Amino acid sequence: MTPALNERDRIRAAMERILAGTPECSNGALTVVALATEAGVPRNALTQRHLDLKNEFYDKVRARGQMPDSEKRLRKQIVKVKELRENDKAEIAQLQADREALVRVVHQLTVENRQLRAELAVPDTRVRILPTQPRPAG
Repeated sequence: MTPALNERDRIRAAMERILAGTPECSNGALTVVALATEAGVPRNALTQRHLDLKNEFYDKVRARGQMPDSEKRLRKQIVKVKELRENDKAEIAQLQADREALVRVVHQLTVENRQLRAELAVPDTRVRILPTQPRPAG
């Protein structure tokens, strides 16, 4: 028997054990990693040499009404990413509102600064008497 055929047979046997819920060498997860571990082959044997067996494994998992663990993880990540995206949308909206408010404040301060500089540019000839505080008796 050639090594490739022996490898394919081991993968098929491992597939049956995992799907039967009786794994011997792996954790029994419905993943390519667990299938490779169960078959005693490197993971790239399934992802590069025996793509048909990998696809057959996932097809059998789906046919049983189950979802491969990798798909479950991806679905959870999708939900998490969607939540983060919504949070980001809210934060961006708040930052835009804050930016607009700050632009208004900067504009107002610029106008006031110009007015004060214009007042300082014109000399004031009037003398002003500043109020004084009475000295304490002592």
